[in-house]
Amino acid sequence: MLMKAYGIGPDENPTDNFVDANETVYSGYLAAAKRLGIVSGVGNNRFAPNQTVTRQEVFVMLYNILNAIGKLPEKRINKPLSVFSDENEIASWAREAIAALVEAEIISGYNGKLNPRGYATKAEMAQLLYNLIS
Repeated sequence: MLMKAYGIGPDENPTDNFVDANETVYSGYLAAAKRLGIVSGVGNNRFAPNQTVTRQEVFVMLYNILNAIGKLPEKRINKPLSVFSDENEIASWAREAIAALVEAEIISGYNGKLNPRGYATKAEMAQLLYNLIS
């Protein structure tokens, strides 16, 4: 969904993909995401495509896509992650991306929380993309 929103197509004949990408409709997208540094997988050259995606994983993928296409938004506000009561739940590998998206006012949390380890819903993804594209 993220890649399509930004016009990033799948790799047609991927030579380097995750070992668990299989031959599915999204295999080419996984190869492109890996090649562009949008995703790095879960370790051992695996992606775990059937695993539920967390909000922090979505935020990092979004940040990486914006970085890959040269469209990282500018900082608008000085809002440290410490203002969120669940700031300590953000994984170290996601902190930079989440901080940048908060400071660009792309994500704002809800009731003082970011819920980084919560599962991302399609509705949240659609709203996030709508906010960015519009």
